[in-house]
Amino acid sequence: MTDAVDEDVDDAVDDAVDLARRCAELMLARDAASRSAEITLTEVRPGSAAVAMTVTEAMVNGHGSCHGGYVFLLADTAFAMACNSRDEVTVAQDCDIVFIHPVQAGDRLRAQAAERVRYGRNGIYDVTVTRQDGDVVAEFRGRSRSLGTPLLPR
Repeated sequence: MTDAVDEDVDDAVDDAVDLARRCAELMLARDAASRSAEITLTEVRPGSAAVAMTVTEAMVNGHGSCHGGYVFLLADTAFAMACNSRDEVTVAQDCDIVFIHPVQAGDRLRAQAAERVRYGRNGIYDVTVTRQDGDVVAEFRGRSRSLGTPLLPR
């Protein structure tokens, strides 16, 4: 009996991960801003996602480091993938970011989003942005609101 229950749980997990992947792929396909920054999806599960981007010379600000808007874009993209991973159109209602270390052209960044809590149609997500050496360069917190409609076409 336990083996059958374990198989059912495994199937449900696989289905949820597949749903999250399909939602993330659709979101990226529709997201011209993330595509223009060459942001790629590296991981997605229900309530979590990771994306990556290489900082180009075109992303550098007047101080010679990566413009904070691009770091925010990367974190916000991970946030969007995580909070839309259950096939519900979900938008940001508030978010903030703390920049910890500067980022240079050529750096490879990864943003890992994790759901902290969902309550009603609201959610709170934390995103950690790291550089290729593992140093944390930014911390982002996003608050989401589900619009109550499916994301994937029916």
